[in-house]
Amino acid sequence: MSDMTSERRALAARLHGAGVFTRPEWRRAVEAVPRELFLSPGVFVPDATGRWKPVPADRITPALAYSDQSLVTQLDDALTTEDVPEAVWGTPTSSSTVPSLVADMLGKAGIERGHKVLEIGTGTGYSTALMCHGIGPRAVTTVEVDPGVARRARDALGAAGYVPHTVTGDGLLGHPERGPYDRIIATCAVRRVPDTWLRQTGPGGVVLTTLGSWPNGAGLLRLTVRENGDADGKFLGHTSFMQARAQVPPPVAGDLGARTADADSDRTTDLSPSLLVEGGMPAFLAQLTVPGSQVIRASGLGTVLVDAERGSFAQFLRADETWRVRQGGPVALWDEVEARVRAWQAAGRPGIGAVRLRISAEGHVYRIGDGPSLRWRH
Repeated sequence: MSDMTSERRALAARLHGAGVFTRPEWRRAVEAVPRELFLSPGVFVPDATGRWKPVPADRITPALAYSDQSLVTQLDDALTTEDVPEAVWGTPTSSSTVPSLVADMLGKAGIERGHKVLEIGTGTGYSTALMCHGIGPRAVTTVEVDPGVARRARDALGAAGYVPHTVTGDGLLGHPERGPYDRIIATCAVRRVPDTWLRQTGPGGVVLTTLGSWPNGAGLLRLTVRENGDADGKFLGHTSFMQARAQVPPPVAGDLGARTADADSDRTTDLSPSLLVEGGMPAFLAQLTVPGSQVIRASGLGTVLVDAERGSFAQFLRADETWRVRQGGPVALWDEVEARVRAWQAAGRPGIGAVRLRISAEGHVYRIGDGPSLRWRH
């Protein structure tokens, strides 16, 4: 692989021009950290058929290594480019995150020299290396749940000259031995902020994480932890990360047609189920309302919202100018989603920046403005 110093500097210049950097040390980190070292043994790129084409590390071009895009490094919790000689179907389960997003999150977390930082989700180790360069490796603790991913990240960090404290384990548990931390930053999505993170964050410290169970409906949340252990904060924008491994919804087993055969209710709705998949605020509100649910599109069955853990479903079928929605199971999924979305519409369709979260003895309480119809526990 050729020297890519000029490509690193060019990427840093583009991110600077886009206003991504909040502090000069993050630009210097992007200029210094060789991203190509964190792409071993290779990456997967999508082909025209939707499959994933393996690109071994020695064939990764400078343009690809320093493109401002996410580069998939693992499929289906196991496969790397060493395992497949040609394009395959699969689900990405580890990647090198978009550099602009990483740099933006470092700035929004307010990470500065002198802070102790816990990173949840080492991944390839690229974001870990940026933090090591910016605040020093002794200040960084990083946790990765996948042993193979963790090993490759440690090797890459060592090759790049960084030796942070690396842990193989479930990041949802944090790492109390090195706490309390000034900042906790997660590079995976969670359905709910773990109490362990709050307990391991010192007073005045910040937790920055993606909250949501759907890739197209998640939001970036910044929480500040108070002296009494409570936390409050707001959403900074829409974003997308892979789900924390322990919180990935179980696959919908069996015949989906049989699962939806017995409905407890059957009615019409003028809200399109497309809001579940198109992203934006409706999808954000929906996935917060029915966390753990999955949206499935099946031939002959239409769109189906399924909560396999609670045994509930909502099936949508076209009915002239409206939609027919059939619901079954202990939770009327669409009733809950529809009520939340209609309340949001009635409030003037505020953006995600209006959503606040407070975590206390009362629970996890979300609110949009002061109206009681847009205040709920999760």
